[in-house]
Amino acid sequence: MESNFENQFKNISDSLNTNFDAHLPVKADKEIVLKQSGEEKVDSDYVQVRQNLYDLIDTGKDAIQNILDVAKAGDSPRAYEVVSQMLKTVSEMNKDVLDVHDKVKKIKEDKYNLTQKNTTNNTIYVGSTSELQDLINPDRSSGKDIKKV
Repeated sequence: MESNFENQFKNISDSLNTNFDAHLPVKADKEIVLKQSGEEKVDSDYVQVRQNLYDLIDTGKDAIQNILDVAKAGDSPRAYEVVSQMLKTVSEMNKDVLDVHDKVKKIKEDKYNLTQKNTTNNTIYVGSTSELQDLINPDRSSGKDIKKV
């Protein structure tokens, strides 16, 4: 009877010894992120922003077309007002694309033009404050003999 009992639970025992690693979620290897230089960051950000703006413009075009169809069907002045607002918004997004392009261009130009364009001339006066005041205000020293340098 014991062997029957052991045989009956042998399948269950074998099943419980099963390795369940195959059923667990696969562990992803750690993604190695290379540090980007400043220019690479600017380029990748520029591409991302530009793509986002293009996607928004395409979505806006679809929305304009759908709202325009609704406006034509309903002849509602409010629907036409919404269409005009959407047209304005999409045109502003087009301007944003150009602004982003100009900003990136300026950033890249600034990188190559790092020379200082300001010139500072310092003048040093060697003398007493009384002599300096005489040079600044000749009326004060009308009786004195002032030498101009």
